[in-house]
Amino acid sequence: MDDKLLLDTFIKQVIEQGNYTELDRNYLYNRILNLVGEGVEKLTTTKNEIIDLKDGLVEYAVQHGKVGKTLNEQDCLGAELMNFITPLPSKVNQDFWQTYQQNSPEEAIQNFYDLSKRNDYIKTKAIAKNIYFPVETSYGQLEITINLSKPEKDPKQIALAKKMKASGYPLCQLCMENEGYQGRVNYPARANHRIIRFDLDDKQWGFQYSPYAYFNEHCIFLDTIHEPMEITKQTFNNLLGIIEQFPGYFVGSNADLPIVGGSILTHEHYQGGRHTFAMEKAPIETELKFVGYEDIQAGIVKWPMSVIRLRGNSKEDLVDLADKILKTWRGYSDEKVSVLAESNGEKHHTITPIARKRDGQLELDLVLRDNQTSEQYPDGIYHPHPDVQHIKKENIGLIEVMGLAILPPRLKGELQEVEKYLLGQENKMEEYHQVWADDIKQKYSDINQDNVDTIIHQELGRVFARVLEDAGVYKHDETGRMAFKRFVEEVGIVD
Repeated sequence: MDDKLLLDTFIKQVIEQGNYTELDRNYLYNRILNLVGEGVEKLTTTKNEIIDLKDGLVEYAVQHGKVGKTLNEQDCLGAELMNFITPLPSKVNQDFWQTYQQNSPEEAIQNFYDLSKRNDYIKTKAIAKNIYFPVETSYGQLEITINLSKPEKDPKQIALAKKMKASGYPLCQLCMENEGYQGRVNYPARANHRIIRFDLDDKQWGFQYSPYAYFNEHCIFLDTIHEPMEITKQTFNNLLGIIEQFPGYFVGSNADLPIVGGSILTHEHYQGGRHTFAMEKAPIETELKFVGYEDIQAGIVKWPMSVIRLRGNSKEDLVDLADKILKTWRGYSDEKVSVLAESNGEKHHTITPIARKRDGQLELDLVLRDNQTSEQYPDGIYHPHPDVQHIKKENIGLIEVMGLAILPPRLKGELQEVEKYLLGQENKMEEYHQVWADDIKQKYSDINQDNVDTIIHQELGRVFARVLEDAGVYKHDETGRMAFKRFVEEVGIVD
């Protein structure tokens, strides 16, 4: 492949993909030279893809001291370079809604998704590093990911961040003010970030993609006002409103309480995308009819967590019934099975709701959550218990509730050591995996080089299923089923 001048090739791509013309070439040349450093104009490359070319420019800038060596500093420059092919927010929004109204919502969504990948806001190269595999379980095919896409903070970055003066701008990573933000050592680059504005029940919201997507077209719907997460009747109305405006996408909300909620509770937002999770495929195991809502198909889902599914054509009825279930759950206690609405003035109950459209009908899954702690389970009674925390100890949020495990990057290396142990090879297996590894050894009589990966995958899937069972309020035994029945009777079901 012929060598080409890196800077010239990048500028050629910017003109082809951005809003610039050949008349702007000198301008682009000088602006990029200023960002990257003189001398880069002599550098050659065999690359053609604009993201690869951008990476080459950033690498040159690092080598020649134009930008710092921390990943965040490099990302800031990279985002600024990719901003050259990213239209202004007003233009992105204009194009989106023009296409939405004149062609189709699907085309508008696809175009915005393509832009977010093309301009490297969605980190496709990083996401490709993630380890992913499905595992068959008694609850269907769960999905396992070991998240390697998000860069871990390096010591230099941590040291620099400590020296930086605290900044309250933007207030959080979901605020609208992130659009176009340069970034800093302790805050991600957002120069190439764009947000679509849309109306949701007479209020403006934003629609964007997740930079480090966990599934296909992983997106975020965010309130334009920085206000805390809160699950209310309005939440159900919003979720159903979103799936009507964004066809083909599901949308759900993390719970609004610590332990059972997501990592950001300070800013109202939902997550969605184009992906079919195992929970969506899970069947109803107990059909229900709620008093006053006989037209709504309802039931308890066969799932490790405690899920009530509602399905119907009337958005208003679905919202009303979901709100009734939420309000009942907020105040419901059943001490026989350690279900407690509140203690010492602290409320424990909430719901993780998910909305989708299936076969032309609206569908809501309501996952009952309880964030109690106890002396035995200080991290949470309905949280991964200590014996599975060697695999997963973080909160079980929306994505995992639906059957996609997001496991920490440490496991990539740690599981390789577990495999060595299982094969009888010299290893540096972490002590906290010992009991699990010994159980696997006892379970399988023949572990060899050909099957050890498959065995580890299967056992990881089983651990994740157990994690979800731990997070489930009502257990899958006779006691749990009877207790779940008592709750739905409290809501009001037709005998």
